[in-house]
Amino acid sequence: MASERRPLAPLLAVCAGYFMVILDVTVINVAVPVIGRELSASLTGIQWIIDGYTLVFAGFLLTGGALGDRLGNRRVFCAGVAVFTVSSAGCALAPSAAFLVTARLVEGLGAALIVPGSLALIQQAYPAQGERSRAFGVWGSMAGIAASAGPLLGGLLVSTVGWRWVFIINLPVGAACLVLTLRHVARSPRLAARSPDWPAQCAVVAAVALLTSALNEAGRRGWTDPAVLAGVGLAVPAAAAFVVRERMARSPVLPLSLLRSRAMSGGAAIGLLFNFGFYGMVFAASLDFQHQRGFSALSTGLALFPAVAMTMFASVLSGRLSRRTGDRPLVVSGMLLASLGLAVWAAGGSALAYPLLVAPMMAAGFGTSFALTGSTATVMGAAPPGRSGTASAFFNTTRQIGSATGVALGGSLLASATDYDTGLRTGMAVGALAYLTAAGLAWLCVPAKSARA
Repeated sequence: MASERRPLAPLLAVCAGYFMVILDVTVINVAVPVIGRELSASLTGIQWIIDGYTLVFAGFLLTGGALGDRLGNRRVFCAGVAVFTVSSAGCALAPSAAFLVTARLVEGLGAALIVPGSLALIQQAYPAQGERSRAFGVWGSMAGIAASAGPLLGGLLVSTVGWRWVFIINLPVGAACLVLTLRHVARSPRLAARSPDWPAQCAVVAAVALLTSALNEAGRRGWTDPAVLAGVGLAVPAAAAFVVRERMARSPVLPLSLLRSRAMSGGAAIGLLFNFGFYGMVFAASLDFQHQRGFSALSTGLALFPAVAMTMFASVLSGRLSRRTGDRPLVVSGMLLASLGLAVWAAGGSALAYPLLVAPMMAAGFGTSFALTGSTATVMGAAPPGRSGTASAFFNTTRQIGSATGVALGGSLLASATDYDTGLRTGMAVGALAYLTAAGLAWLCVPAKSARA
């Protein structure tokens, strides 16, 4: 019996850290309207409370992966949990919006150290294909549980003890994660010769920061404002500088040879697109329910529950089905279903009564999570030996870029449209198109069952 229980301990330890990171993403969406009012933040400031975290998270994931490969994934994972927990305490004590945004930036750094290590540690603990697929399914279900609990928990905390408790709840989770990891997760191998490529890292951060800043400011300044155009324009050479640097680097943070793998690059692009669609929808829905429909924070959490609750169920189901069907059918069908959900919302707009939004939200939540397990397995399966941390970081970098741009673009469309309904319809239509594009990529890039076997 002990032999059956023991392998679960590393998975539970790793999933606790990942749970904390994802919970912090979803719980904040319900709280930000209240935080904005109490700290006198503008719509752009509200976007930065969310996107400041996501920006650093996305920008430093590759560094987190490289450090994990070099110093040991367990060590870097534990450091990330410590940074995340301490910065959560800073968020809870924030006296102003600017302080909160700064603390959220540090939180994002902690998350960037946690997430690459989580997948790499699962890869290390479960080398067999079947066990690893089930473990990835559990890892994905943690995202579903956190996503499901986040809006409800955020609404409950904001409505009772206040928004600061949205961050205080991270403290016991972080402490438990550290204890579990140190006791039950084996030490990871270290590749000391692989040093971080700091020039390339700076280029990644610059590209992500410039693009996200431009999209955030577009709602306040307008899409043709010189600062917005300059941000988008400068993001392109920053990305190009990253590619040039990686070609020259002796120890690149992301070897360009990895991108030649269709499974690796395609799986990462799918992750970007479905995060773009899902988190853009959740952000727009939170604003719609509270600002336009007059829902309270708790009512908003309950209203979002159908979308996020499906993510938990879909992750577990896809983890079990993947052994029979392979990953491609699951990813393609999930993306098509999610696209249909947002297309219905785009067609109906703000005039749709809430009961008519339940099915579209459930479709988007289910489809996104149904595709997560397969796309994760595709990317991690394409990683060469010794590069699991890098592959995990690359996959999650693209996903967080998708989250940041989805929130930024969704907020800017609402702020800059001629009327609210037009902005909402446009945002949902763009999300539906992103999902549809991901379905096409999955058909081309995700290996079929026979190929994977």
